Amino acid sequence: MALTPLALGDMQLPFLDEEEHPSTGIYHRAHTRRWSAIVDEADGFIVVTPEYNYGMPATLKNALDYLGPEWAWKPVGFVSYGNTSAGTRAVQHAKQVMTTLRLVPLGSTVAIRIADATREGRFHPGAPFGDAAQGLLAELVRVAHALTPLRERGRASAVAGPVAGSYARRLTPGDAPQVTVLQRCCWAEEAVANSTLAIPALHESPHEVRTWLADWHATGLWQDGRLLGMVRTRRSGDDLNVGRLAVVPDLRGLGLGRWLLRMAESAGQGCRRIVLSTGAASSRNITLYESQGYAPLPGAADDGVVHLAKTVRA
Repeated sequence: MALTPLALGDMQLPFLDEEEHPSTGIYHRAHTRRWSAIVDEADGFIVVTPEYNYGMPATLKNALDYLGPEWAWKPVGFVSYGNTSAGTRAVQHAKQVMTTLRLVPLGSTVAIRIADATREGRFHPGAPFGDAAQGLLAELVRVAHALTPLRERGRASAVAGPVAGSYARRLTPGDAPQVTVLQRCCWAEEAVANSTLAIPALHESPHEVRTWLADWHATGLWQDGRLLGMVRTRRSGDDLNVGRLAVVPDLRGLGLGRWLLRMAESAGQGCRRIVLSTGAASSRNITLYESQGYAPLPGAADDGVVHLAKTVRA
């Protein structure tokens, strides 16, 4: 996780001047769209703020008020400074606004009393401030990771899944560890059914998984940070190749495999047929595919693998 410094003054945000309510996400001003893109991309925030009249500065309140959904389910920590209260009253004021925006304030803070941290008009932080800052950053990272499922579910690219609280999104190379675990859970049963350990999915390292995730269009089904299932697709001429359809063993029989297969097939527009394969002794897989309109290709099983295809309707 990278830390990117940003000064609100550099954003040149005027007093809120959008006609639509920020919760709509409809922005007409270029400065709002620029601010929205910056906040939307971030996974969390550290706010450095002074205290002004027992509260946060108007510039900070204005920056918060500009946006809505972009703030949701992201952690926020504070470095405050002031005189008597070291800026802590500004933090308490800001938290009231931020929790309304579904930002998640951290417990760790860095509170700097100006008289204790300056000498001859210059800031000289001591070791306690450094230790507090390290703790703040560590907590920010932990909470940002924990809140990832909530952030992903709210993104426009996420698709509601077939079980409560689940959602689907495209898998990226960064998902390689979870995909590796899912493969080894699911293909162990296939190895037993087909009396062979010569199954690539059982032996791929996270590095190898990361490589094919960059090459295939893979969709993952998630729930509360857990990868429930996946499928991948790739076009080859007039064919859409479908592979690595997998569902965690404890959720089989609930229709997740069929749902993922339909998601994969939706990428077949413009193709002549959809092609997939499975172990020749994987009777449950073959039954599933045949029930969805797939038929074995001529030549039956090749090296213990059966290939099936389905014609794409024009």
